[in-house]
Amino acid sequence: MSSNPTILETINLTKHFGGVTALNGVDLTLREGEILGVIGPNGAGKTTFINVVTGLDHPTSGQVKFRGETISHQPAYRLAHLGLARTFQVMKPFRHLTVLENVAVGAMFGAGGDKRSTGEAFDRAAEVLTRVGMQEKMNWSAQQLTIADLKRLELAKALAMEPKVLLLDEVMAGLHSGEIPIAMDLLREIHASGVTLLVVEHVMKAVLGLSDRIVVLHFGKKIADGAPNEIVQDPKVIAAYLGARYGKKTDDQRRTTEVPESSPPSSVHHPPS
Repeated sequence: MSSNPTILETINLTKHFGGVTALNGVDLTLREGEILGVIGPNGAGKTTFINVVTGLDHPTSGQVKFRGETISHQPAYRLAHLGLARTFQVMKPFRHLTVLENVAVGAMFGAGGDKRSTGEAFDRAAEVLTRVGMQEKMNWSAQQLTIADLKRLELAKALAMEPKVLLLDEVMAGLHSGEIPIAMDLLREIHASGVTLLVVEHVMKAVLGLSDRIVVLHFGKKIADGAPNEIVQDPKVIAAYLGARYGKKTDDQRRTTEVPESSPPSSVHHPPS
């Protein structure tokens, strides 16, 4: 994996919201064909990182590069055309549209959207929905969907954009234990099709089972970057996020354990994530 070229890079990436520093000099590389996990406590800056990389927010300072090109201040729609797509932690589908119509919007917005007719966008949407196992619900209203189906819809909208890099913001959140392995298998299939993944997640079973490498954020700073087995034994990560009891577990136990959404304790103040 180390020989693969860098597809996405941030250099000294910093984001201030008033007097709060949400990202503080984050240097990160994502290699083509990699699955990179990003973890950290609530408020560590994970969602802000995705927002800045995908153009929803602009950095206060620092750079974002995609395939060597600086993209730091380009609008989200232009980055989507380049091949960057993301999911949202808070799902906000067009609730009065059908599932198929929701995904067709993604197909018209992404990398090939400006070349597609409306009919071609709907064909692309149907193809993607079949891929994520929602072919039987294409004509449902989005407001009829369960949490698990809304997560799949969010993923389908992003996939319809034909991304080269897909940034996933807590796609496992709200799923019960039986749904998580299914979601993991789906992400592996997406990755195998040639999509590079950056996965922000609290569910450690998923992070450890999917990631080639893991980056840890804390108070907006990168405090660790390495292989999963190195990260779970890193004293800084254990102190900031995993907790001492987690650090003592065996590898097999870690792969079947989730870190609670509230970790670390809520009494600790963090900047916006």
